[in-house]
Amino acid sequence: MITVLVVDAQPLQRFGFRMLLESTPDTEFVGEAENGAEAVRRITELRPDVVVMNIRMPGVDGIEATRRIVAAGGRSRILVLTFDVDRYALAALRAGASGFLLKDTRPEELLAGIRAVAAGDTVIAPALTRRLLDAFVDRLDDDLCGLVRQDPRLDSLTDREHEILVAIGHGLTNGEIAQRFTLSESTVKTHVGRVLAKIGARDRIQAVTLAYDLRLTRPN
Repeated sequence: MITVLVVDAQPLQRFGFRMLLESTPDTEFVGEAENGAEAVRRITELRPDVVVMNIRMPGVDGIEATRRIVAAGGRSRILVLTFDVDRYALAALRAGASGFLLKDTRPEELLAGIRAVAAGDTVIAPALTRRLLDAFVDRLDDDLCGLVRQDPRLDSLTDREHEILVAIGHGLTNGEIAQRFTLSESTVKTHVGRVLAKIGARDRIQAVTLAYDLRLTRPN
């Protein structure tokens, strides 16, 4: 059973999420919060597997709440929802969120996202990853197209793992990576797991962000 806390300033939105979660056999609605400060307090009490987090809220917003939750080192993983692919979404991912979906996502896709996040995976489809990064590429760094930055985390990667990290940064799926390098998907999955472990990334999205920050991936 996946326990879920819903954080949203709108009562009707929270009610809708509750109805959806309570009607699904493998999810349990354990609580709600109307702002980020309340969410941080409730997570300490409820310890949910997944927090469905809205970004725009009065007081402590979803970005700051995500940052505090991740910094506390708990096991709860954050799935961010918003209406727009804008700078708030990227900021939330950088704060440590495990995924990003639009608020008009279909119920079955939302549930699939919750399950994926609970299992430790990312819920951002590669196409949306590319769209998100394309939308913010001019905001990530003024000199993004400069030389690759040196980082000790890259030193631990093998040549193949470095190639895999670059491919992840481009938003490629495991299947696309397997095709590009003529590998089996199981081998790619193993490589991806090792890359995430070596660079200290919680999930694939943090790996994408790192690839952009270190200029391994560049705008088309």
